Amino acid sequence: MATSKMKTKTVFFCNECGYESPKWVGQCPACREWNTMVEERISGTASSIKSTKEALTKGETVVASVSQISLEEESKISTGMKELDRVLGGGVVPGSLTLVGGDPGIGKSTLLLQTCRFMGNAGEKILYVSGEESLKQIKIRALRIGEFSDNVELMCETNLAIIEEVIRKKQPKIVIIDSIQTMYLEEVTSAPGSVSQVRESTGILMRIAKGMDVSIFIVGHVTKEGTVAGPRVLEHMVDTVLYFEGDRHASYRILRGVKNRFGSTNEIGVFEMRGEGLVEVANPSEFMLEGRPKDASGCIVTCSMEGSRPILVEIQALVCRTNFGIPRRQAQGADYNRLNLLMAVLEKRMGLSLGECDAYLNIAGGIKVTEPAIDLGIIMAVVSSFRNVPLSPDMVAFGEVGLSGEVRSVPQLEGRVREAKKLGFKTCVVPATGEETLKKTDGIKIIFVNSVAEAIDLIH
Repeated sequence: MATSKMKTKTVFFCNECGYESPKWVGQCPACREWNTMVEERISGTASSIKSTKEALTKGETVVASVSQISLEEESKISTGMKELDRVLGGGVVPGSLTLVGGDPGIGKSTLLLQTCRFMGNAGEKILYVSGEESLKQIKIRALRIGEFSDNVELMCETNLAIIEEVIRKKQPKIVIIDSIQTMYLEEVTSAPGSVSQVRESTGILMRIAKGMDVSIFIVGHVTKEGTVAGPRVLEHMVDTVLYFEGDRHASYRILRGVKNRFGSTNEIGVFEMRGEGLVEVANPSEFMLEGRPKDASGCIVTCSMEGSRPILVEIQALVCRTNFGIPRRQAQGADYNRLNLLMAVLEKRMGLSLGECDAYLNIAGGIKVTEPAIDLGIIMAVVSSFRNVPLSPDMVAFGEVGLSGEVRSVPQLEGRVREAKKLGFKTCVVPATGEETLKKTDGIKIIFVNSVAEAIDLIH
């Protein structure tokens, strides 16, 4: 009994950052968040010491000088889905650990199952491990997606020790873990999904990925705040973090990379959910502008850059007199505080009496845009609705607006104008600072503006 007590101890973990403390504290000393410490019982100290000694005996620890390290780039494996390859930085890197997060029912499992189908048909050996569904349930979903080759093998298991042995025996190239919150280690006495179980399980999977050169995808559930459930240190441990966004009741889905050690974190992939699974959207701009109203006030098209990809989105604004003492402001798909700021600029610099009006802003298509380049579009949409004057349907406007009412330049002007021209727009309202960059533009009219006043003069 005395030996058992020595191997088991109680510690407190922070849910946000993973900080470990021997006693409970109200505020985490590391991330300064309140009431995030949870109690966990951990064990297995003796086994961890044993594994450390075994690693040193076998000579698994490698020490190398900088000159001895080769810089040859490893070839990436295509997933068979161009949108997913774009977000991953060109494909799957051998030995990488990727975390895929998203709301329940958004399509995480469907996305990874389709990836298994494409890569399995291309000859890659894949192991799909599910801790939430039975083999028959996965089979039903697989039949809806399409035909699978024998290279894709399924397994229903939550014991990570058994999963590790199967991986060593089968030697797959790709492993899918669905989901990390259902996995557990027998050495850790806490329940599956707890802070210590999630952290230790991810550590084991990372060791498997790096040691056996296996690419592992793990599915993570998200909390009501929109972050992956479990310790925040989980995101720091993996190589890539992908978030699957969108309304599960709508057809569109957006895959966004928030961390990527092998590529850009600004790229997004756009998918449409259909009966046969997820379908890639090759031209998101055209998809977002479907069903655009004609001759309606408060509507204008703007351009946002998502990594190297320009996406045209429609901004809709509705401004009307309020029936209450305090006007209401609401923004869907854009920053609510940014809307208040831009309306304050219009009141102060342009003299518009918007303080007595309710204002509603919507980015059509459900996409979330936070780039300041859409400021000019918001300004023109709000004024158009306030004056009840429709804007030209073939006009695109983009530019950052400052507190003095000036219109500032935005990056990649040429790419934005090229995208607008490709989709048939005739006029672009852009910051005057880009006049040198956009000297030669055939087939589209460029209107340069220095201030909000010049842009609003176009609404008549």
